[in-house]
Amino acid sequence: MPSPDVVLITKADCHLCSAARDAVDRVTNNLGIGWREQPVDNDDELRERFAEEIPVVLVDGVQRDFWKIDEARLERTLRRALDRQG
Repeated sequence: MPSPDVVLITKADCHLCSAARDAVDRVTNNLGIGWREQPVDNDDELRERFAEEIPVVLVDGVQRDFWKIDEARLERTLRRALDRQG
């Protein structure tokens, strides 16, 4: 079964990004799904699109959270996505 596409948008020297990585990792590990990180440092389009909102979590291409990741909300979002795919 395919899982939701979870992407964490980050940038170098971002103090919030480390906590966001940990949060996304905890939630996705609990649900048994993967995620990937996309830094904006060498991507002008992403850097312009997300500017001051980094870190940002995208689920299936839709922005779901930014700055401080709400783990409970992310888990609910991912569970709904998994239910739709199942």
